[in-house]
Amino acid sequence: MAEIEIGIFKSGRQAYGFDDIAIVPSRRTRDPEDVDISWDIDAYHFDLPLLGAGMDGVTSPATAIELGRLGGLGVLNLEGLWTRYEDPLPLFEEIRELDDDKATARMQQMYAEPIKLELVTERIRQVKEAGVTAAASVTPQRTIELAPAVLEAELDILVIQGTVVSAEHVSKTVEPLNLKRFIREFDLPVIVGGCASYQAGLHLMRTGAVGVLVGVGPGNACTTRGVLGIGVPQATAIADVAGARMRHLDETGVYVHVIADGGMSKGGDIAKAIACGADAVMLGSPLSSAVEAPARGFHWGMATFHPTLPRGTRVRTGVRGTLKEILLGPAHENDGRMNLFGALRTAMATCGYETLKEFQKAEVMVAPSLQTEGKQLQRSQGVGMGH
Repeated sequence: MAEIEIGIFKSGRQAYGFDDIAIVPSRRTRDPEDVDISWDIDAYHFDLPLLGAGMDGVTSPATAIELGRLGGLGVLNLEGLWTRYEDPLPLFEEIRELDDDKATARMQQMYAEPIKLELVTERIRQVKEAGVTAAASVTPQRTIELAPAVLEAELDILVIQGTVVSAEHVSKTVEPLNLKRFIREFDLPVIVGGCASYQAGLHLMRTGAVGVLVGVGPGNACTTRGVLGIGVPQATAIADVAGARMRHLDETGVYVHVIADGGMSKGGDIAKAIACGADAVMLGSPLSSAVEAPARGFHWGMATFHPTLPRGTRVRTGVRGTLKEILLGPAHENDGRMNLFGALRTAMATCGYETLKEFQKAEVMVAPSLQTEGKQLQRSQGVGMGH
């Protein structure tokens, strides 16, 4: 791809987000009932290509269980309020009532409470005992510390997640986590991320991970792109890492799943993520709008409460409906925020694709007017696509 000159000594590629592209219908259509949106990762099968984000306002043990029953996979944050407090529910109520200018400072205080290893094991077992697949996330910095409690609880899938996770972390002061060695010696399948480029994605795949999270800063609550100035728009990031997946498959014969993480609030965003090459999506803010969500219409990222450099904010998402309605309908709104996976199924059917892997081959085009063309009344009235 040709680079654009930014200045005499600097050039760069043009990158695209979901709002910049459109999926092109093909010559074939099919019935939505004939479309299969299930996916498999390692030994686990899911009816929905969905991971509930490992964020406190999104995934509690109860919502992880409900997500599992609906066909997805909830990811518990093992460094959040659920593993720092025996009963964190009063804290969620307080967070909901905080003034915007006081929220971050107060949340930093809440998250200063030490993690309790017995709660790590207890929360995982709550999900396991409900009979659904259990997944949980840790940061690279705490992976070794929490690994014994994770194994004791018999977790199914571990997610090692941070704003940016690399396969080659360099430090002069501490011994960094050797991802490749840890994954090789760990007795569970591991998903790692995030990343946003071909090379970073390829190196993470070479660690032996079963999946790679793609996304640096696209989430509704994330301010990383403003605080640090880093990130890649999601459509380009997913396509690049999907390209790394094909190279890794050619080199090793091993297929590593690409999971789009962040930047998706509507069914069309999920469809575009798959069309760009994702195998599944990780959702945060859309699920925080569920009646069952622990924060009931509020959402914040994992770095919001960083003790010295917060890279996220508490945002209001509102309560829209139950988890089932948000994921599978029925939808009673027309803005694309309900029945997200019914929308994916219909998009695939409209374009004639039967499976997710087939849909990854869909034609896309750059379409900067997609969101505005012919939508003047919706935008002026704040309804539908103008909402």
